Amino acid sequence: MIGDDLAHMRAALALARRGLGTTWPNPSVGCVIVRDGRVVGRGTTAPGGRPHAEPVALAMAGELAKGATVYVTLEPCCHWGRSPPCTEALLAAGISRIVVAATDPDPRVNGQGLTKLRDAGIEVEIGLLEAEALETLIGFNHHITLGRPMVTLKLASTLDGRIATHDGESQWITDTPARRLAHAMRGRHDAVMVGVGTVLADNPELTCRIPGFRPTPVVRIVADSHLRTPLTSRLLTTAAEIPTWFLLREGTNLAREEAFAEIGATLIKIPGSSVGVDLTAAMTALSAAGLTRVLVEGGGQLAAALLRADLVDRVAWFHAPSIMGGDGWPAVQAFGTKTLDQMPRFRRDCITPIGNDMLSEFTRQRPCSPVS
Repeated sequence: MIGDDLAHMRAALALARRGLGTTWPNPSVGCVIVRDGRVVGRGTTAPGGRPHAEPVALAMAGELAKGATVYVTLEPCCHWGRSPPCTEALLAAGISRIVVAATDPDPRVNGQGLTKLRDAGIEVEIGLLEAEALETLIGFNHHITLGRPMVTLKLASTLDGRIATHDGESQWITDTPARRLAHAMRGRHDAVMVGVGTVLADNPELTCRIPGFRPTPVVRIVADSHLRTPLTSRLLTTAAEIPTWFLLREGTNLAREEAFAEIGATLIKIPGSSVGVDLTAAMTALSAAGLTRVLVEGGGQLAAALLRADLVDRVAWFHAPSIMGGDGWPAVQAFGTKTLDQMPRFRRDCITPIGNDMLSEFTRQRPCSPVS
């Protein structure tokens, strides 16, 4: 069965990838149900996290789920929340076998779901394509085990690492294909985050502008310690329609806070630091709000602050085939590196040509520290 098992688990993983960015605070899970060699049910975690993938697939399979094999990318839940446990639904459907890619790190589950199924006489197999499954689950796993979202730092620069001219001109360094891919990256994250400097310089929308790419809007986050974002900015004029969160320091101007809230923005008060908000505390707060995957798009000061705090898990760096020179703005501002062994180091995962530009993707060489 190994060949068939691999094919069906790959199909379940493809389903899981479809939901990335839309299911927080829950993980995006894929489920495929097979009986007598025929796929009778498919399911993906719904936007907002409910219903889970297993009930969706079981509803499609109906009576054909009896005696079937279930392929699922994450261990089925066994605890009561806003909906019944998936283990109960699977047992009630009469399945005979389940193949699971990865166990659930949530202490309410963490192997207990598999034990319950085994104790009921279900044949249980675990670990098929686990590495691929963990790739789709990385944000959820960070949320559960580290107490913060997975953070991807996206940069777009010249070959010499410059993101704007000395006078601030930055649109556009990369070409249309690279910018379209950047929008797709937004669509696979729960939220996109920038610093107030980027808002003041570019007045961005921070939306995923690929028609039909995802069913829910990306949460927009601005690290703006003193709420300097203009009330006429694109972010605030659309805050009533698109979730827009501001990370601000405690004790900011009350009148500004009231104005932002009245427009529709969500204000998250964070302890201050010497250069703005405490980003470690901010990531804790974002995780507490349910976020699991955050794409950070800049600018250079925010990038430096995140690297200084050891909060960057991945880097997606677009390079345009151009050179600006040392008078341009760097992609990452100074953040206090004095010796080589203090540098954050990353493993190169892949390099991909995107039109005339190049995308290099990296993963932190060692796991980042949990928040405290």
